[in-house]
Amino acid sequence: MKAKAVRLHGANDLRLDEFELPEIKEDEILVKVVSDSVCMSTYKCAILGTQHKRVHPDVADHPAIMGHEMAGDIVKVGKKHQHQFKPGMKFTLQPALNYKGTMWSPGYSYEFFGGDATYCIIPAEVMELGCLLEYKGRAYYEASLAEPMSCSIGAFNANYHTKMGVYHHEMGIKEAGKLAILAGAGPMGLGALTYALHRDIRPSMIVVTDLNEERLERAKLLFPESEAKANGIDLHFVNTGKMADPAAELIAISGGTGFDDVFCYAPVSAVVELSSAILGRDGCLNFFAGPTDNQFSAKMNFYDVHYNSTHVMGTTGGNTDDMIESLRLTAENRIDPAVMVTHIGGLDAAAKTTLNLPKIPGGKKLIYTHLNMPLIALDELRSKGNEDSRFTALADIVDAHKGLWSPEAEEYLLSNFINA
Repeated sequence: MKAKAVRLHGANDLRLDEFELPEIKEDEILVKVVSDSVCMSTYKCAILGTQHKRVHPDVADHPAIMGHEMAGDIVKVGKKHQHQFKPGMKFTLQPALNYKGTMWSPGYSYEFFGGDATYCIIPAEVMELGCLLEYKGRAYYEASLAEPMSCSIGAFNANYHTKMGVYHHEMGIKEAGKLAILAGAGPMGLGALTYALHRDIRPSMIVVTDLNEERLERAKLLFPESEAKANGIDLHFVNTGKMADPAAELIAISGGTGFDDVFCYAPVSAVVELSSAILGRDGCLNFFAGPTDNQFSAKMNFYDVHYNSTHVMGTTGGNTDDMIESLRLTAENRIDPAVMVTHIGGLDAAAKTTLNLPKIPGGKKLIYTHLNMPLIALDELRSKGNEDSRFTALADIVDAHKGLWSPEAEEYLLSNFINA
């Protein structure tokens, strides 16, 4: 069958291609992709090409479909999996396969498997690893965003703490501890924040820093400090660019103790070094944001490593359990992944969006793969209404949900805009 997809042909070479999908094998599944959210990791893949660890060396001859934060409908199931999956089921998936020690992953490595596509083929290893998940929720975008949410969930679960004289790591963030999310007013930071505020094991204090005042103001509107206080969490939003001595002032906010858990959401030396400087005793620094420079480095206080038991780690992606937790918390209305989304667009906008991602302000860019639509910020929908009344109706829905994307907005979009 014919499919369209944004595919990687080489470094900085993304193309919207139309091509023939092969017939599925008995251990494969054909799916219709409905939504895919654009990840900064996809940008890194696109600019690095074969220099990226997940991209195969012959990508010029066998281009790889981009995108891994996908959701959609199962269309056809190979004989081997018909006992578990049926046509018509909604799906999402955990893309961090780590299959037999390889780095292969959808959105980086496969010629016929990725999220920026109208249709794609899920290979056998995904089902073998239990990474294809039935999704029973209402909105496709929530399933797409389960993957980036699972990355933050995995990071929280992977942090650890120690006790003097005991050779055992207590996994997870410190309960009732002090947590800092640096460079945290972007999409992934806000995903981490909604999770930190509503998970079962919570900190007593959360400090979110950023240099962008507009992003901080949006975060304050979405997460009122008074609501957090009512739930026993002391929440602060801080612009470190306005501080004479950010480390000293953040430690002062912590009450002088420093922070038990610090998440660094920018691969910037100054942010890493600030993360190290504000750690309290036995503080765990999670370097979450992956750099493109394989020589990236920053200073860390090794006096504190030795005498104060501070430690550093890094996480990338989550596992299937983290995905399931994300979907469960979303279904229970405990977290709202929509806080990450600031733009929507069609498949024809995906290549340009990916290649220019760091230059586009705001949060997550959500692609609907069966639509032709330029990338549009949610707060610009109303201005588009002068050309097309459908955008006014869509803006009304967004405004009714505090400026956030919603199931109602998605349903209106998919029902009223022309398919690609």
